[in-house]
Amino acid sequence: MAQIFEHRRVGSDRRRLQRGGRRADDAGGFAPLVLIVGGDADVVGQSEAVLAKLRFAVATIGTVDEALRVMTGLRPDIVVADAEAASRIRLEAPEHVPVVVLDDTLRDDREALVDAIRETLRANPRND
Repeated sequence: MAQIFEHRRVGSDRRRLQRGGRRADDAGGFAPLVLIVGGDADVVGQSEAVLAKLRFAVATIGTVDEALRVMTGLRPDIVVADAEAASRIRLEAPEHVPVVVLDDTLRDDREALVDAIRETLRANPRND
């Protein structure tokens, strides 16, 4: 006699919730790496907490010089930085990495920051 197994999900149905940083074509289920460069420690900490909660992989770097040194090895999918740091990263980065400028609007509105990161990632898919 064959047994029939009924598979049911345990917990709430989360299919309608946003997926955070993950995209359907991400290799191996890894989330994109967001590199947050320096600036106000409170803003960096809050941004890191929000992005990590949404399952983005997040790394923070204190200065632009440090960021430029580690970018080759770290290979971030996107960089979030203030205007001055962003312009320098765009000029000196060893590889093309999309940059989101952390302006006053994005500092105050975490949802707008997440949306800007998602839109930039979707517009600039990684070619590995």
